[in-house]
Amino acid sequence: MSPERYLRTFDILKLLVERKEPLRLTEIKQALDLPVSSLHNMLQTMVAAEVVTVDDELRYSVGPRTISLALRTVQSLDVRTIARRPLQDLAREINDDVYLAQRVGDRVFYVDRVLGTQRISLDIRLGVTLTLHSTATGKLFAAFDDALAAKALGGKLMKLTKLAANTITDPELLRKEYARIRTMGYAKSNEESIEGIVGYAIPIRDGTGAVAAAVHVSVLASRATAAHEKALLPAARACAEQIERLLGRESGRRQLQDTA
Repeated sequence: MSPERYLRTFDILKLLVERKEPLRLTEIKQALDLPVSSLHNMLQTMVAAEVVTVDDELRYSVGPRTISLALRTVQSLDVRTIARRPLQDLAREINDDVYLAQRVGDRVFYVDRVLGTQRISLDIRLGVTLTLHSTATGKLFAAFDDALAAKALGGKLMKLTKLAANTITDPELLRKEYARIRTMGYAKSNEESIEGIVGYAIPIRDGTGAVAAAVHVSVLASRATAAHEKALLPAARACAEQIERLLGRESGRRQLQDTA
């Protein structure tokens, strides 16, 4: 592979990540000003190597091999290192499992975890893509990003799979849920992804106010009382704001609505 062709593969990946949605060959061509024939050959090679993927509508997006590499890179970045102590402090305070989530392209992952004292017979693996309609963290990222919301709500190949009794499968109800999350400033999954587990997600914002990461807390449904939630939400918000400060970012005045 020539040096120029090698560098073009990074240009393609950068474009797919920045656009945050699958792109057709013609859209990539227009953005990068590349000949169709050579671009098509590069994309086919990248698909074969799982660096990018292509769907049934011939739209290209970041592939699993790239995501895996990106996750390993993310794990070495400052946000994971800096967030570790605040996450540990939060887990000790509320005694529940605490996660750090980040986004790569149009996929959302947990990249770190601190176990609480409450034993949950559940292994939520790091690096597994989170659903945008049933997990608290997935809903949080989608609520604050139009491209992710559109992926969940309007994609022809996207189905709101029912994962638990409370999973939201009606697009209109999910749209209202996203609006509620934007108003409240946090997301909640009330046994919508896994029976017996209630999840909460609080945004960690960058200097522009965009959601750069999230603090997620998993709580056994049996202890997810109004009183516990009232204590958990301010503690999780304080944790997120501490991470923002440690990253040198200003925390916006985000108000979590008091819960009864």
